[in-house]
Amino acid sequence: MSLVELARFTSAAEAAIVKGRLEAEGIDAVVFDNGMNLADSSGWLVPVRVMVLDEDLALARETLPKI
Repeated sequence: MSLVELARFTSAAEAAIVKGRLEAEGIDAVVFDNGMNLADSSGWLVPVRVMVLDEDLALARETLPKI
């Protein structure tokens, strides 16, 4: 059981929306590097990552097919 990257975003707000959608479907998600992204407003340099458990990755991709 380990965390894997589902998607990267230049905006912390986008990552939070995706996290909320996943959790509404019962899929636990964690946002990484949110503080780094906000610290210097450089999303292209330090992307915000949404992480899920490796066993939830396929379901998360089905839940959010546009990622």
